[in-house]
Amino acid sequence: MNSIRLICAGFVLYSSVMTNIFAEPVPESERLPIDIRRTTLLVRDIDKSLPLYRDALGLRVVYDQKIGGVTDKDGKVTPPTVRLVLLRANDTFIGALGLMQRLNVAAIAHTENKKPQAGGMIMVINAKDLEERFPKISKVPGVTVATAPERIEYPAADGGVIPVLFSAIYDPDGFFIEINKILGAAAGTEAARK
Repeated sequence: MNSIRLICAGFVLYSSVMTNIFAEPVPESERLPIDIRRTTLLVRDIDKSLPLYRDALGLRVVYDQKIGGVTDKDGKVTPPTVRLVLLRANDTFIGALGLMQRLNVAAIAHTENKKPQAGGMIMVINAKDLEERFPKISKVPGVTVATAPERIEYPAADGGVIPVLFSAIYDPDGFFIEINKILGAAAGTEAARK
């Protein structure tokens, strides 16, 4: 468990700071001509993923469609090739989560959860109600708890600490998800300067 925490420490610190500092859009003069819209996870069975992301985490489904089917020149209709579900938390344009299931390919069985490595990903979610929400998250079929909520501290830029209630799970497809709650003020925020 310590190695998982060490691997994730930088991600938690960065996301904690960025979430607290940059929760508002940047001034127009500083905007870039690019936005990160969403991350899409390729899953084996969307109906097994939704109990975690929609029901336990509370993300809202904003799109759920089967897409990719076509009609060929002879009028033969081919069935859709993917199902795509888009979920959101608090923003409608950025930070969305996509779940995509290929409908025309047999899914490879998930065998074991592995700690994140190069080429993999770590999703970090901040939950203000982590203590209340985590029991429901941990009971979702297919979810494996890597670390139950525990208080940890990260060094702040000003020499202080950033206290975080840290938890980590593997979702039903083996994706590593951190679900954290920031307990204090992150470095660089107005609250941290007081």
